[in-house]
Amino acid sequence: MAMDPVCKMEVKENQAIATSEYKGKKYYFCAVGCKRAFDKDPEKYLPKEKK
Repeated sequence: MAMDPVCKMEVKENQAIATSEYKGKKYYFCAVGCKRAFDKDPEKYLPKEKK
């Protein structure tokens, strides 16, 4: 199971409505709207790296 980074819903990789790749990692989405939001500003939805 993967987690949609936008809405935090669990998504089965093989049943994801949409996917995106960012910085070499694949992300799975429950809806096209979540993919669009992610593609517009991926950093907004990814965990902040601790320094």
